[in-house]
Amino acid sequence: MERVTPPEHAEVTDKRLLRGARTRKAVLRQAVDVASLEGLGSISFGHLALATGLSKAGIQTLFKTKESLQVATVAFARELFVDAVIRPAGSAPHGVTRLRALLDHWIVYAETPLFPGGCFRAANLAEFDSHPGPVRDALLHDQREWREVIAAELRCALEAGEIAGLDVELTAFQIDALLCAANTDLRFGDADAAGKARRIIEGLLVAPPR
Repeated sequence: MERVTPPEHAEVTDKRLLRGARTRKAVLRQAVDVASLEGLGSISFGHLALATGLSKAGIQTLFKTKESLQVATVAFARELFVDAVIRPAGSAPHGVTRLRALLDHWIVYAETPLFPGGCFRAANLAEFDSHPGPVRDALLHDQREWREVIAAELRCALEAGEIAGLDVELTAFQIDALLCAANTDLRFGDADAAGKARRIIEGLLVAPPR
Protein backbone atom coordinates (compact mmCIF):
# COMPACT_ATOMS: atom_id res chain seq x y z
CA MET A 1 0.00 0.00 0.00
CA GLU A 2 1.39 3.38 -1.03
CA ARG A 3 2.28 5.66 1.86
CA VAL A 4 0.76 9.13 1.55
CA THR A 5 2.71 12.05 3.02
CA PRO A 6 0.38 14.37 4.97
CA PRO A 7 0.19 17.86 3.38
CA GLU A 8 1.36 19.54 6.59
CA HIS A 9 4.45 17.29 6.74
CA ALA A 10 5.28 18.03 3.09
CA GLU A 11 4.95 21.75 3.80
CA VAL A 12 7.35 21.55 6.75
CA THR A 13 9.82 19.60 4.62
CA ASP A 14 9.59 22.15 1.81
CA LYS A 15 10.22 25.02 4.24
CA ARG A 16 13.25 23.26 5.68
CA LEU A 17 14.64 22.66 2.20
CA LEU A 18 14.06 26.30 1.30
CA ARG A 19 15.80 27.49 4.48
CA GLY A 20 18.68 25.12 3.79
CA ALA A 21 19.05 26.43 0.23
CA ARG A 22 19.00 30.04 1.45
CA THR A 23 21.57 29.30 4.14
CA ARG A 24 23.78 27.49 1.64
CA LYS A 25 23.60 30.44 -0.76
CA ALA A 26 24.42 32.95 1.99
CA VAL A 27 27.42 30.91 3.10
CA LEU A 28 28.72 30.45 -0.45
CA ARG A 29 28.27 34.14 -1.27
CA GLN A 30 30.47 34.98 1.71
CA ALA A 31 32.90 32.19 0.83
CA VAL A 32 33.49 33.42 -2.74
CA ASP A 33 34.14 36.94 -1.47
CA VAL A 34 36.65 35.72 1.13
CA ALA A 35 38.34 33.39 -1.36
CA SER A 36 38.67 36.15 -3.96
CA LEU A 37 40.60 38.23 -1.42
CA GLU A 38 42.44 35.65 0.68
CA GLY A 39 42.34 32.44 -1.37
CA LEU A 40 40.30 29.27 -1.04
CA GLY A 41 42.76 27.92 1.51
CA SER A 42 41.71 30.61 3.96
CA ILE A 43 38.01 29.77 4.15
CA SER A 44 36.86 27.72 7.12
CA PHE A 45 33.63 26.88 8.92
CA GLY A 46 34.59 29.14 11.81
CA HIS A 47 35.53 32.05 9.56
CA LEU A 48 32.23 31.82 7.68
CA ALA A 49 30.21 31.41 10.87
CA LEU A 50 31.61 34.70 12.20
CA ALA A 51 31.02 36.47 8.88
CA THR A 52 27.44 35.25 8.38
CA GLY A 53 26.20 35.01 11.97
CA LEU A 54 25.33 31.36 11.41
CA SER A 55 26.48 28.51 13.63
CA LYS A 56 29.70 26.71 12.78
CA ALA A 57 27.95 23.37 13.34
CA GLY A 58 25.13 24.34 11.00
CA ILE A 59 27.54 25.26 8.20
CA GLN A 60 29.52 22.06 8.73
CA THR A 61 26.27 20.06 8.50
CA LEU A 62 25.66 21.59 5.08
CA PHE A 63 29.14 21.01 3.63
CA LYS A 64 30.64 18.19 5.76
CA THR A 65 34.31 18.92 5.00
CA LYS A 66 36.44 21.95 4.18
CA GLU A 67 37.32 20.42 0.82
CA SER A 68 33.63 20.02 -0.06
CA LEU A 69 33.08 23.65 0.95
CA GLN A 70 35.95 24.74 -1.29
CA VAL A 71 34.64 22.77 -4.28
CA ALA A 72 31.14 24.19 -3.74
CA THR A 73 32.65 27.68 -3.55
CA VAL A 74 34.35 27.22 -6.94
CA ALA A 75 31.06 26.02 -8.44
CA PHE A 76 29.14 28.97 -6.97
CA ALA A 77 31.71 31.46 -8.25
CA ARG A 78 31.35 29.84 -11.67
CA GLU A 79 27.56 30.32 -11.56
CA LEU A 80 27.98 34.00 -10.73
CA PHE A 81 30.55 34.40 -13.53
CA VAL A 82 28.21 32.77 -16.05
CA ASP A 83 25.39 35.09 -14.98
CA ALA A 84 27.62 38.17 -15.21
CA VAL A 85 29.66 37.44 -18.35
CA ILE A 86 28.59 34.47 -20.46
CA ARG A 87 24.79 34.58 -20.29
CA PRO A 88 24.45 38.32 -21.10
CA ALA A 89 26.64 37.86 -24.19
CA GLY A 90 24.38 35.07 -25.44
CA SER A 91 22.09 37.46 -27.30
CA ALA A 92 24.94 38.60 -29.58
CA PRO A 93 25.52 36.77 -32.91
CA HIS A 94 28.14 34.04 -32.81
CA GLY A 95 31.66 34.94 -33.87
CA VAL A 96 33.52 38.21 -33.45
CA THR A 97 30.42 40.07 -32.25
CA ARG A 98 29.89 37.63 -29.38
CA LEU A 99 33.61 37.60 -28.58
CA ARG A 100 33.48 41.37 -28.17
CA ALA A 101 30.33 41.07 -26.04
CA LEU A 102 32.08 38.53 -23.81
CA LEU A 103 35.02 40.91 -23.48
CA ASP A 104 32.74 43.85 -22.65
CA HIS A 105 30.97 41.88 -19.92
CA TRP A 106 34.25 40.50 -18.58
CA ILE A 107 35.61 44.05 -18.23
CA VAL A 108 32.53 45.08 -16.23
CA TYR A 109 32.91 41.90 -14.13
CA ALA A 110 36.56 42.72 -13.33
CA GLU A 111 36.31 46.51 -12.99
CA THR A 112 33.14 46.69 -10.88
CA PRO A 113 34.19 44.06 -9.52
CA LEU A 114 31.73 41.21 -8.94
CA PHE A 115 34.06 39.83 -6.23
CA PRO A 116 36.03 42.16 -3.91
CA GLY A 117 39.31 40.53 -4.95
CA GLY A 118 38.58 40.75 -8.68
CA CYS A 119 38.47 37.70 -10.93
CA PHE A 120 37.84 34.66 -8.71
CA ARG A 121 39.58 32.25 -11.06
CA ALA A 122 42.73 34.36 -11.36
CA ALA A 123 42.85 34.80 -7.58
CA ASN A 124 42.83 31.06 -6.86
CA LEU A 125 44.44 29.10 -9.68
CA ALA A 126 48.01 29.79 -8.54
CA GLU A 127 47.23 28.58 -5.01
CA PHE A 128 46.15 25.12 -6.14
CA ASP A 129 47.99 24.55 -9.43
CA SER A 130 50.54 22.30 -7.68
CA HIS A 131 48.08 20.59 -5.31
CA PRO A 132 46.26 17.68 -7.02
CA GLY A 133 42.78 16.95 -5.74
CA PRO A 134 39.11 17.92 -6.11
CA VAL A 135 39.67 21.66 -5.57
CA ARG A 136 42.38 21.85 -8.22
CA ASP A 137 40.20 19.76 -10.56
CA ALA A 138 37.26 22.12 -10.05
CA LEU A 139 39.37 25.21 -10.78
CA LEU A 140 40.94 23.57 -13.83
CA HIS A 141 37.51 22.55 -15.15
CA ASP A 142 36.29 26.12 -14.69
CA GLN A 143 39.28 27.51 -16.58
CA ARG A 144 38.92 25.02 -19.43
CA GLU A 145 35.21 25.74 -19.79
CA TRP A 146 35.91 29.48 -20.06
CA ARG A 147 38.63 28.95 -22.66
CA GLU A 148 36.29 26.69 -24.62
CA VAL A 149 33.65 29.45 -24.65
CA ILE A 150 36.27 31.74 -26.21
CA ALA A 151 37.51 29.04 -28.60
CA ALA A 152 33.97 28.25 -29.79
CA GLU A 153 33.42 31.86 -30.86
CA LEU A 154 36.83 31.96 -32.57
CA ARG A 155 35.84 28.87 -34.57
CA CYS A 156 32.56 30.51 -35.56
CA ALA A 157 34.43 33.65 -36.62
CA LEU A 158 36.83 31.59 -38.75
CA GLU A 159 34.00 29.66 -40.39
CA ALA A 160 32.17 32.91 -41.16
CA GLY A 161 35.31 34.45 -42.67
CA GLU A 162 35.34 37.25 -40.08
CA ILE A 163 38.97 36.70 -39.10
CA ALA A 164 42.09 35.46 -40.84
CA GLY A 165 43.44 31.98 -40.22
CA LEU A 166 44.74 31.46 -36.69
CA ASP A 167 45.36 28.72 -34.15
CA VAL A 168 42.11 28.66 -32.19
CA GLU A 169 43.45 26.96 -29.06
CA LEU A 170 46.52 29.20 -28.94
CA THR A 171 44.47 32.36 -29.42
CA ALA A 172 41.99 31.31 -26.71
CA PHE A 173 44.98 30.74 -24.40
CA GLN A 174 46.34 34.21 -25.27
CA ILE A 175 43.02 35.95 -24.64
CA ASP A 176 42.57 34.22 -21.29
CA ALA A 177 46.16 35.08 -20.29
CA LEU A 178 45.64 38.73 -21.27
CA LEU A 179 42.48 38.96 -19.18
CA CYS A 180 44.24 37.41 -16.16
CA ALA A 181 47.07 39.95 -16.55
CA ALA A 182 44.54 42.78 -16.86
CA ASN A 183 42.83 41.59 -13.67
CA THR A 184 46.15 41.72 -11.79
CA ASP A 185 46.92 45.23 -13.05
CA LEU A 186 43.41 46.39 -12.16
CA ARG A 187 44.00 45.22 -8.58
CA PHE A 188 47.20 47.30 -8.58
CA GLY A 189 45.27 50.38 -9.67
CA ASP A 190 46.01 50.53 -13.41
CA ALA A 191 42.76 52.04 -14.68
CA ASP A 192 43.73 51.36 -18.31
CA ALA A 193 44.53 47.67 -17.80
CA ALA A 194 41.28 46.47 -19.38
CA GLY A 195 41.71 48.92 -22.25
CA LYS A 196 45.20 47.57 -22.96
CA ALA A 197 43.88 44.01 -23.01
CA ARG A 198 41.06 45.04 -25.34
CA ARG A 199 43.47 46.67 -27.80
CA ILE A 200 45.75 43.61 -27.85
CA ILE A 201 42.80 41.25 -28.33
CA GLU A 202 41.46 43.36 -31.18
CA GLY A 203 44.90 42.99 -32.77
CA LEU A 204 44.44 39.20 -32.71
CA LEU A 205 41.08 39.39 -34.49
CA VAL A 206 42.47 40.40 -37.86
CA ALA A 207 39.99 40.37 -40.74
CA PRO A 208 41.06 38.40 -43.82
CA PRO A 209 42.34 40.40 -46.82
CA ARG A 210 39.73 41.45 -49.34
